[in-house]
Amino acid sequence: MQRSRIFFTGVGGQGTLTATKLVALTALDEGLPLTSGEIHGMAQRGGVVESTVLVGYASPKITYGEADVLLGFELLETLRALCYLKPGGRIVANSEALPPLSVAMGQAPYPTLDEVRDAASKYTSNIVFAPCRSLAEKAGSPQSANTVLLGAACAAGALPFGIEALKRSVGKYLKKNLAEANLLALDLGAKAALI
Repeated sequence: MQRSRIFFTGVGGQGTLTATKLVALTALDEGLPLTSGEIHGMAQRGGVVESTVLVGYASPKITYGEADVLLGFELLETLRALCYLKPGGRIVANSEALPPLSVAMGQAPYPTLDEVRDAASKYTSNIVFAPCRSLAEKAGSPQSANTVLLGAACAAGALPFGIEALKRSVGKYLKKNLAEANLLALDLGAKAALI
């Protein structure tokens, strides 16, 4: 078993916590020892959501420079969370803008994809960006952008299990009326990561 620290970041309403739960449940189903945690305050109003899944570690905490994987559901939050990534870690992130509340209120500037890519390249060359919202719409459910990102992460080798294990979890843990679009979203994300 390979130990892994996975840091999730996004804003409320993106399904960051649902994605965290799917990864954690899939790891458990695969027999992997894990710890998970989450931090969300004003998430229901578009605030920052951060969560963790640690495979083979006892504590759910990830400090600066420790994350093996950074899953960024929102571009600005991906930029803000780069400090958690260890040198040479992996980044799988949404390439499409979804400005958080701080930007909408004029409290923070919003970076371009190129700015985030440039900043990320100072930490690692293992970077995958995928147009999660567009691919989720193609899958038939804009809310499945989170599973698009998970599909990309699986294809990029960023998760401690393969896409088939994640597909089983989608079928097992999501409501049946959501499973079909989310399964397609996983596949679309995986294909996007390979381009």
